[in-house]
Amino acid sequence: QVQLAESGGGLVQAGGSLRLSCAVSGRTFSSYTMGWFRQAPGKEREFVAAIRWSGGSSYYADSVKGRFTISRDNTKNTVYLQMNSLKPEDTDVYYCAGAPGTIVVRTTPNLYDYWGQGTQVTVSS
Repeated sequence: QVQLAESGGGLVQAGGSLRLSCAVSGRTFSSYTMGWFRQAPGKEREFVAAIRWSGGSSYYADSVKGRFTISRDNTKNTVYLQMNSLKPEDTDVYYCAGAPGTIVVRTTPNLYDYWGQGTQVTVSS
């Protein structure tokens, strides 16, 4: 049974930092691409970043480029999203997702097979 479990969300002031973690279990994701998405109530799920598990190539949404960094730790089967210089508009529920294949430019939710339960990030002004 595949499970993706996010953690690390919380409340932070504008300009601050948070690191989200996504612990992966139940299968080997070496041939997968892992992504982070975010979603506000009543809005569509929005792509944030993706990383190829094998090799580490990454891709970012323009809105977070230069502020967020996606990475993975093969030994811990965990994907991270380091978020710096946070803005109030970054407030959302953040989701981790897994997609088969190594194409890292994968920005639509329906291309991902596995999802975590989400973790809330709130940035105060």
